[in-house]
Amino acid sequence: MREIISSIEAPGAIGPYSQAVKASGLIFCSGQIPLDPATGKVVDGGIEEQTERVLINLKAVLSAGGASVDQVLKTTVYMVDLSEFPRMNAVYAKHFPASPPARATVQVSGLPLGVRVEIDAVASIVVS
Repeated sequence: MREIISSIEAPGAIGPYSQAVKASGLIFCSGQIPLDPATGKVVDGGIEEQTERVLINLKAVLSAGGASVDQVLKTTVYMVDLSEFPRMNAVYAKHFPASPPARATVQVSGLPLGVRVEIDAVASIVVS
């Protein structure tokens, strides 16, 4: 059994996908990009501002599914320029201060709407 997760506090899907799907004690969050859900526009600023918005959006989706960043098991960070990695990583670290999840970071040739960063996540909702 699976449940579609949606939050109005994060941007709506811009294609045929769900913000997240909950199944078998896990939440699979689609990649979030730095869209302001109130305006539907990409946030102003550089990699730091974009990463901050992405993680706020991701937290909103996780919350709608009954989870938090403390329950994230794995993220994938997609960046168009890995030379910006240290600045993205500094913002990321503030959102995962203790026991950070496993992570892969990859450089891609492009992201939707010309953004600099996208992050997806898998979280556990099983209480131990």
